[in-house]
Amino acid sequence: MSAPIPGPGEPLQHYISTAPFDPYLVEPNTSGMAGIARASQLKLMWWQFKQHKLALFSGIFLILAYFAIIIAEFLAPYNLHTRNVEQIYAPPQSVHLFHDGKFIGPFVYGRTMSLEMEDLKRVYTDNPNDIQQLRFFCRGDSYRFWGLFESNTHLVCPAKDGEFFFLGTDRLGRDVLSRIIYGARISLTIGLFGVTMSFILGIVIGGLAGYRGGVFDLIVQRIIEVLQSIPSIPLWLALAAIMPVTWSPILVYLGITVILGMLDWTGLARAVRSKLLALREEDYVLAAQLMGASTRRIIGLHLIPGFMSHLIASATLTIPGMILGETALSFLGLGLRPPITSWGILLTEARSVSVIALYPWLLLPTLPVVLVILAFNFLGDGLRDAADPFK
Repeated sequence: MSAPIPGPGEPLQHYISTAPFDPYLVEPNTSGMAGIARASQLKLMWWQFKQHKLALFSGIFLILAYFAIIIAEFLAPYNLHTRNVEQIYAPPQSVHLFHDGKFIGPFVYGRTMSLEMEDLKRVYTDNPNDIQQLRFFCRGDSYRFWGLFESNTHLVCPAKDGEFFFLGTDRLGRDVLSRIIYGARISLTIGLFGVTMSFILGIVIGGLAGYRGGVFDLIVQRIIEVLQSIPSIPLWLALAAIMPVTWSPILVYLGITVILGMLDWTGLARAVRSKLLALREEDYVLAAQLMGASTRRIIGLHLIPGFMSHLIASATLTIPGMILGETALSFLGLGLRPPITSWGILLTEARSVSVIALYPWLLLPTLPVVLVILAFNFLGDGLRDAADPFK
């Protein structure tokens, strides 16, 4: 039913709320308008980021992954170098909760090993009469937590005199799951250190080239063109050959980080240069120059925030590239070397076609690589959208 027409002199009816406007609301209401007027930039970014559910879950996953590398020794069921000579190339074990319809709790069945002479393959058979219940927050293999103090506490351990290989074992009888957890400490952090170096070089060199121009810009562009024209594999070979074999694993790790950082700054430098060439002609840049602002202040406080969304997207794409670069270098034998452990080192166990055919679980270290790279890509999409909440 339509509203009655007001008579002469009567106020017109309207549907606008007459309640006083509160600009200090913390969260926007269903219309999305209240609270926005007084919200800070970070709060607007957070509200926008929460709308991207896949990016939010990816961020939570990456936070948990990076927290896990802090307590890797505690999470791993076995020590990194523990060998089980009676469980060489053992396949993954299934975790059960019920036995003969009765709830027992998490357990695995004991196994017996026989040798198949036709393929010279070890065959493991579950023994349903040997129930090995898993222990939690238990005492197991000893380790030095971050090399600081001795401990033997683990999140999960096999039963007394039993075994628990959730992802199987390798050719030396070492637990694949434990080695993946330890390897995450190297593979995940090398991306952070590498992208930090790449960003420092890319933003500084590209920013100066775009803002200053002239001869400096010309020299930088020629250097970038030369570096980008060199094939990646021969360049990796040459740089990896520089590192002496007598270096400690830590020095090799730092060397790989420097190599990856030196290779990946050129693309970002060109992107920063192109953005600054456009933004340096804006009126607010001229105003800052007239007020006596230094070049560093203009670039850092006025120009770079203008394309922060692009930088965020570049960072979240560069970190997966660093992880893949380290994995490829180590897989080819050009990067990290044992006893240091990374996901690339673990994949060297699966370089033989016969090994892959007989023991496919040795390819499982590719799973965390894929999950982490996808998570970074989804997180980058969400952060890129959130960095421009007014779009």
